[in-house]
Amino acid sequence: MPLPQKKRAHVPKYESPNQLKLEGFESPFEQQLNPTNRWVVLARLIPWDEICNMYFKFVPKSQTGRPPLNPRIVIGSLIIKHMCNLDDRETVDQISENIYMQYFLGYSSFTNETPFDASLFVEFRKRLGIENLNAIN
Repeated sequence: MPLPQKKRAHVPKYESPNQLKLEGFESPFEQQLNPTNRWVVLARLIPWDEICNMYFKFVPKSQTGRPPLNPRIVIGSLIIKHMCNLDDRETVDQISENIYMQYFLGYSSFTNETPFDASLFVEFRKRLGIENLNAIN
């Protein structure tokens, strides 16, 4: 009389880490953003139209040269920098790596590109000035 076969758990196939492909890696970006995330909540609370209109009063549009950055990106980046207590370079890096921060800045989809060069923070602060930043606050 033959012995009954024991059931065994499925054994996953071994794949060398050298063979894993980034393209096949599943990510949560196809899922919806968490509506209770602090950046999603804050994006809804800030009166962006009002703040952007104030920004245009302080920083007039130039008729020549490169078009200006979206004011929501400028103001939002300054908010992120302040709230997270980051330096200029780290702020730009965090924005390029964080889908929630990009949502907060008004992006419609995730991108791993930096929104601007970190050196522009100096220009933002110079153009806006402390009084205008306080007025926007």
